[in-house]
Amino acid sequence: FNHRNFKNAKLSPWKKFINKFENLDFIVKIAIVGKYTNLSESYKSLNEALFHSGISNNTKVDISWIDSRSLTSLKICEKILSKFDGILVPGGFGYDGSEGKILAIRFAKKKKIPFLGICYGMQLAILESIRTLKGFEKASSTEFGKTTLPVISMMHEWYKLKKKLKLNKKILGGSMRLGSYESVLKKNSKIHLIYKKNRIFERHRHRYEVNYNFIKEIEMSGIIISGNSPDGKLIEVMERSDHPWFIGVQYHPELKSTPFKPHELINSYISASLKNRLSNKKNNFK
Repeated sequence: FNHRNFKNAKLSPWKKFINKFENLDFIVKIAIVGKYTNLSESYKSLNEALFHSGISNNTKVDISWIDSRSLTSLKICEKILSKFDGILVPGGFGYDGSEGKILAIRFAKKKKIPFLGICYGMQLAILESIRTLKGFEKASSTEFGKTTLPVISMMHEWYKLKKKLKLNKKILGGSMRLGSYESVLKKNSKIHLIYKKNRIFERHRHRYEVNYNFIKEIEMSGIIISGNSPDGKLIEVMERSDHPWFIGVQYHPELKSTPFKPHELINSYISASLKNRLSNKKNNFK
């Protein structure tokens, strides 16, 4: 190989990036509520995406890992989570620790703390909300076991009037929804204002979906469905109008973030968390 023909690398963008990183003016404290908290590498992409967006917002992101299994009541949530500027529930699976995550979501909702739910985190945010309706207190996911209220389930499990709901075969693709998929955003919603686009493509990796048959009840619980699949049957984004910044997405925005192009959704989340911190008159970084 003739290495002599290689041009000198342009390091000026990286030098500028490092200079920004070393001279940040603010700090935000973010609680990531999960069950793999002993291994931060489990959320490596999310760590990096928060780091990218922090620098974009001139802000150091101080992450604390909260084991959701330790959150057994709202009183304990108050004790553990009240010091944070933002709460985030990332992707995951299984029943273990899910009720603690739902309590963390409820705490963020009640205390108006910026909340971001990713994939499984969005599904739990929907469960938290619909459980406030009379008769839906035991709404659940078929991932957790048998339930008479399968608000979250695999698409082939969806039923309507005791008959399976017919779906476009193109959206099935086996049990795993994997890769880049298109979403249509609701105009004038918070997510639309963040992206400034009507349609987006984001990366997915999940088997379970929000059950299309419960859309009416989900919206009755105070949720705005602000992003759908092009055929309208899959919920991709949810938000709340009664909260300054409360968004859940079925996809993984962290997988598209880079140091020089932070993801706009995570950027907005960090910005909202910083605003929350400053409005509460907490000390900034300096």
